[in-house]
Amino acid sequence: MKKCDYCAKEITYFEQYCDDDCHANANKFYELRERFEHFFSIINSICVFGIPIGLFVFSFARTLGMIVAVISFLVLGIMLILLPFPTDNMISKYKIKKAVKVTRYIGIGVIVLGIISFVFMLLF
Repeated sequence: MKKCDYCAKEITYFEQYCDDDCHANANKFYELRERFEHFFSIINSICVFGIPIGLFVFSFARTLGMIVAVISFLVLGIMLILLPFPTDNMISKYKIKKAVKVTRYIGIGVIVLGIISFVFMLLF
């Protein structure tokens, strides 16, 4: 059976969504992703490169490197929670609803990793 593109419930092969609510929620998701995709990409790129740069700078300038790495972790995690835009492969595998949930869990994990790295950097 085919599955709804939003909630992954089983539907007939002639439908794309199981009901009008799923269709409306999927449209909201795609409109939000389209509206914020450039902002998301820029912030994502800055944070993804900021983390290793901060960890590298940490070996020379302890305070500056720690600040850059922790801020990059926190901003990336908060952005993944507020703007959960999974990749198209995640959407095709899990469907929109579960892919957004998984992306938010990844954001929480990134924040926790940032806090752990902050504590680790304070100890050493």
